[in-house]
Amino acid sequence: MMSKKWIQTADWKNEKHVPAIEIENKGDGLFHIHISVGKEIRHPNTISHHIKWCDAFFWPEGEKFPVEVGYCTFDHHGESAQGADSSGMYSEPYAVFAFKTDKPGTVMATSYCNIHGLWKDEAELK
Repeated sequence: MMSKKWIQTADWKNEKHVPAIEIENKGDGLFHIHISVGKEIRHPNTISHHIKWCDAFFWPEGEKFPVEVGYCTFDHHGESAQGADSSGMYSEPYAVFAFKTDKPGTVMATSYCNIHGLWKDEAELK
């Protein structure tokens, strides 16, 4: 059986696919997790090539499994009130998830490109 790497963690070509994670400590155990795709190099955002969704997980230190914090879809790719055309709206691959925790751990984010598949990154929450 051939083993395939289905979650990618490093970028290639001239596009940015890996979700960038920024952790904002709001105090009293509240954190805002900013997920964006294309922070350094903008990802294409067209009808034929776009980021479809992203999600965020938190894996508390010492726990057996991660917890899904949130999931966001980016559904507008060229749509307008009259239907799909090139002059319509385009979703930007950016989301903010808020949650409270009193534990350190790892924030994990994934994003899905309709052409280049699934991408992942991680950041430590202290």
